[in-house]
Amino acid sequence: MEKKNYYITTAIAYTSGKPHIGNTYEIVLADSIARYKRFQGYNVRFQTGTDEHGQKIELKAEAAGVTPKQYVDNVAGEIKRIWDLMNTSYDKFIRTTDEYHEKQVQKIFKKLYDKGDIYKGHYEGMYCTPCESFWTESQLVDGKCPDCGRECKPAKEEAYFFKMSKYADRLIDYINTHPEFIQPVSRKNEMMNNFLLPGLQDLCVSRIGKDIIRFHTIYWPIFLMALDLPLPKQVFGHPWLLQGDGKMSKSKGNVIYADDLVDLFGVDAVRFFVLHEMPFENDGVITWELLVERMNSELANTLGNLVNRTISMSNKYFGGVVNNTGVAEEVDEELKKFVLGTMAKVDAKMEELRVADAMTEIFNLFKRCNKYIDETMPWALAKDEAKKERLETVLYNLVESILIGAELLESFMPETAERIRKQLNAQPRGKESLNTFGLYPSGNKVTEAPEILFARLDVKEVMEKVEEIRAKQKEMAEAEAAADGSSADNAKAADGANDSSASKEAGVDVEKAPEITIDDFFKTQLRIGQIIKCENVEKSKKLLCSQVRMGSEVRQIVSGLRPYYTAEEMVGKKVVVVANLKPAKLAGVLSEGMLLCAEDAEGKPVLLTAEKDVPNGVSIG
Repeated sequence: MEKKNYYITTAIAYTSGKPHIGNTYEIVLADSIARYKRFQGYNVRFQTGTDEHGQKIELKAEAAGVTPKQYVDNVAGEIKRIWDLMNTSYDKFIRTTDEYHEKQVQKIFKKLYDKGDIYKGHYEGMYCTPCESFWTESQLVDGKCPDCGRECKPAKEEAYFFKMSKYADRLIDYINTHPEFIQPVSRKNEMMNNFLLPGLQDLCVSRIGKDIIRFHTIYWPIFLMALDLPLPKQVFGHPWLLQGDGKMSKSKGNVIYADDLVDLFGVDAVRFFVLHEMPFENDGVITWELLVERMNSELANTLGNLVNRTISMSNKYFGGVVNNTGVAEEVDEELKKFVLGTMAKVDAKMEELRVADAMTEIFNLFKRCNKYIDETMPWALAKDEAKKERLETVLYNLVESILIGAELLESFMPETAERIRKQLNAQPRGKESLNTFGLYPSGNKVTEAPEILFARLDVKEVMEKVEEIRAKQKEMAEAEAAADGSSADNAKAADGANDSSASKEAGVDVEKAPEITIDDFFKTQLRIGQIIKCENVEKSKKLLCSQVRMGSEVRQIVSGLRPYYTAEEMVGKKVVVVANLKPAKLAGVLSEGMLLCAEDAEGKPVLLTAEKDVPNGVSIG
């Protein structure tokens, strides 16, 4: 029979930096679905890749001192390394900078332009620089970006637009007649109620945005409609994997990366966690402590201990030979019924993309095997020579059940499934064989030296290693900040003053300024201010315009720091402000103060900050 085709793609990863575990979750999720479809007999095409265009990338490349292409080459390579590390079985890794991809985009753009669906106009709205997104006034939350919570500014620019409104009714009708198109239902309701039903505005196609569920469930389907191409059968807006101890930050050293997790737990343990611990609709939580708990309870106890006990008893009682003597009891039929019924349960969950629930069904099989051991008590049977054949059947049933479970587990934890088969001296079976119990060859021999699939971990020892990881992250963040000339958040200048190596530095000599009296000094008012908003000055390549809160007032201050800091990096910093400087206009923009800086060894400005966290608005001196 000819195989059915099944195509699946992830959202392509944005090349702004190394992907953390939340980014990695999506590729592992898609991989498990692709693997299971192959297991079901489908001809699968699994695609992933990287999105390599955007203003944020341009700024990061500039800060790194490389071209945007050099920057994305490095990051795309790192993303692909992580995807490969996680044992994902993608068929194609696409990059939006690939020449053939760019040509296809140009071809599509021209076709839609010639058709009249794309036109030239001006884009005007509230713009969030960090998210690279425009918003309408009604979409703002308390006047701020609904995605990141930062300030948005009015902006207008020449741009190309796509006539979304032309296809909106058609898409609404499609969604209503295809209830499975957007899953879960909460995502469908969000897109319908927040975007489609209130009235879809024409989309600026010469910009990209962050809200990917909107792009994949509204904009992309409409593009396909305009091109007379079929729509995807389904878009799954998976939940987010959130960190339990607050927002991830390299400066805090609490970003969780897949490769760090793999070093501590192994690839399949990480795959298990992100797949099994993520609910279908609600966001999941990840912490190091929770990982250890799940590793010990589910992987070491439920699965690892089951396999190890079964092999050890087979070796202890029968020299590793597994025979099916057919001495059955009622409890055996209960086990067989449960084991043979598991595949249908897993199929049903995977049909709805409920991957976590599918894995729960598989681990229920392993838990049922552990219960079977408690019910049959092999150690008691071994004491009675007359029950030798019964003991052989019990161990055979365990081996057969474990192997059926391993076949179902392979899509989610492929290395573990292979390790189980290897220790039990078995070959892959395929889906059709899982409806039959008893295919393991009677008289076969298991390994003489079973390996521990998952060792129990001590949370204290793990957290000691985690602290080492966090310390390295902080060091790297400080090094990056120093290289960028932005040490306000991370570089600890005060600590350097007490460091023995720092005391040996030659320092910098400057020409002495004329002496002033204490009265002269107090004419200058220095205050601590916090930057709550920052944006580039349009008419200048060097100027940034910051909104600085000092107590109850907010000042606008223009600085020449754009070559050294991005507007995004400035937001949140507590800085030293010359508060009583006479206002002046720079490049036509009013400046109501000055930000104090020092120069590093290369002559680059470094913002001055307070040693400790003090309230904004306080006076210095």
